[in-house]
Amino acid sequence: MKLKIFFLLIIIYSAFTIAQQHNITGSVSDSSGNKLSNANVIIVEMDKGASTNEEGYFEIRNLQKGVFKLKISMVGYKTEVFDVEIAEQSVHVDVILEKEAVETEQVIITANKYEQDVSELPVSAAVISTEKLLRKNFTNLEDAMRYVPGVSMTSYQISIRGSSGYSRGAGTRVLLAYDGIPFYTGDTGEIIWESIPVTQLERVEVIKGASSSLYGSAAIGGVVNVVTKKVSDTPTTYFRSLVGIWDEPHYSEWKWADNLRLFNSLTLSHSRKIGDLGIAAAFSRIEDMSYKQSGFYHRYIGYLKAEYDFTESSSAILFFNSLNQKSGNFIYWKDSRNALIPPDQDQGQTVTTNRQMLGMIFKQIINRNFFINFRGSYYRSDWQDQTESANSAITHLIRGEVQFNNLLSDKIFLISGIESSLSSVTSDIFGNPTSFGFGTYVQSEFKFNFPLIATLGLRYDITKIDTLELESAISPKLGLNYKINEKFIMRSSLAFGFRAPTLAETFTSTTASGITIKPNPKLKPENNFTFEVGLLYKPFSELNLDVSVFQNEFYDFIEPGVDRTDGLIFFDNVVRARIQGAEVNLLTKLFDEKLIVSVSHTYLWSRDIEKKKSLKYRPRNFSLISADYLLRNLLIGTDFKFWSKVEEIDFDLIDLGLVPDGENRVAVYVLDLRASYNLVAAGLPLRINLNANNVLNYNYVELIGNLAPIRNFSLSLELFL
Repeated sequence: MKLKIFFLLIIIYSAFTIAQQHNITGSVSDSSGNKLSNANVIIVEMDKGASTNEEGYFEIRNLQKGVFKLKISMVGYKTEVFDVEIAEQSVHVDVILEKEAVETEQVIITANKYEQDVSELPVSAAVISTEKLLRKNFTNLEDAMRYVPGVSMTSYQISIRGSSGYSRGAGTRVLLAYDGIPFYTGDTGEIIWESIPVTQLERVEVIKGASSSLYGSAAIGGVVNVVTKKVSDTPTTYFRSLVGIWDEPHYSEWKWADNLRLFNSLTLSHSRKIGDLGIAAAFSRIEDMSYKQSGFYHRYIGYLKAEYDFTESSSAILFFNSLNQKSGNFIYWKDSRNALIPPDQDQGQTVTTNRQMLGMIFKQIINRNFFINFRGSYYRSDWQDQTESANSAITHLIRGEVQFNNLLSDKIFLISGIESSLSSVTSDIFGNPTSFGFGTYVQSEFKFNFPLIATLGLRYDITKIDTLELESAISPKLGLNYKINEKFIMRSSLAFGFRAPTLAETFTSTTASGITIKPNPKLKPENNFTFEVGLLYKPFSELNLDVSVFQNEFYDFIEPGVDRTDGLIFFDNVVRARIQGAEVNLLTKLFDEKLIVSVSHTYLWSRDIEKKKSLKYRPRNFSLISADYLLRNLLIGTDFKFWSKVEEIDFDLIDLGLVPDGENRVAVYVLDLRASYNLVAAGLPLRINLNANNVLNYNYVELIGNLAPIRNFSLSLELFL
């Protein structure tokens, strides 16, 4: 009898709930009245929404009464955000989007693990749209990071505001996330940039400064989050073909090949919805003969994404990413007269890599004020090199995270969660170690009656690396965002971060290119304290000035060095390090927004407090200048990069005779030109992109003994069906 009553109550409650559910319907069009398909319509508070169909129509169902913030966005159009009040059972809105010459993203998810406007953040951030990635003919996200203000690259290792130098592929102080899921290897802890399918990205978000309070280890210097595209409501096929050529080196003595050195890529993708199931699949083949001997690679990237709506309040995303690559092994040059040829003992060496990642995101909306996210992933890495050491490793990394988002009131938003990871390695270079991590976090955002937003967060982590002692860390964070008036917004943040040493930094024992690395089982986690004050000035819509000053204090900083007693390289804790600096970013739109110019400059003063000298591979100054001009369907642009001569490098490797002429380095001046023509307006679903990189054929190095890319030209065709 009690059971019958229980089920009866459930039926009554369900009927009552359904009766109280409401819908938002509407249409989206441009200023000429043309209906826009595939526009994104999102309820900001619930991170729930829909896309417009071919007639520009959308519908979001099963909502309760209340006031919701609706955001409508589409590539090439200005984003509209406004409040919608649901009092009746259904509300209809008609939205008109204005065209925008060059898209400038204003929304970001990464900073606080939910969507918010960049101007409301307490930290510095940058956003790269997929349009910028494709117009510049990038096939590797690593190349795009060189055009982000405050970011520098040493070979393939990223540094945000000087947080990293070069650690020979072991560890990173910047966390790469894939739709919010950490994406780095379980053995070396490094970022594998070439795994990311750039054509499938919606945007790339960059957070500058310690983010351990939400993301834990490896986010001590910042976060790069790649946000993938949502599956299209209508069947969409995309094809991209790219071909390029390396010019001859500046000096005839450097020419080592008689044939032209080419590179090319092919990408095919398709997405569609079948009922409540959305599927997107992509495959890319990328080949590069390289301007350097033994610098070649053959790369194959597979991508699969499935989205399924179980109900209006619960959904799941499943994605699979695969990388298969065979590449040469160019670490250092033979000498400066043979700058594009590796040492004799490295000739013919190759590296084979197979990596797969399986990820899942499940979302359950409890009500308009509370929802749950679950993120889980499995990352398998299998690589081996055909070198004198014949190193190989197979790694399994499993992660899981549960995140709770709770809107306690119109003024208080609470995020909390727990996550855990387990990594195991079988190798002849690291041994067979395991590592375990666990973290729990809570962060609250307070909006006061006056224009102040305060963010307060705290995270606790424990890590256990094989035979090392269990370590724990507490990472608090305080952020403030104050809107002085309509033109001035001031922000500041205080944050503590930490990074546990990777298995590679702790246990590596190998020899490569004459360099022998030994393990250091006494390695300890590193910690930092970062402080930033920033000012955003918008006197009018066509001008945006962002200025920030920052300081980073590092403790037990992990850096590679040479043990003078035996001449071997090992990773050790530098007692104290300090990085101070300032960053200025200016964006202006001229001639009815047809010309967009951005200028940025970053000044860094980094030093080892104990040794009283600069940290390695941190340029004191670096600048970026970019300009885009839209002439009807033709977009032409240019980029100029500068950074000052690096003060400190691996002088130990030079003194030991391992890298001949390794001291050769200069200040860097690189000029790129590009043009993009869109034939969609002419009735052809085609875009053509032409790029000329390093047009001055300027010779420079990011890493000692390794010449950076010389002049090259590329042409790509994009077909949209």
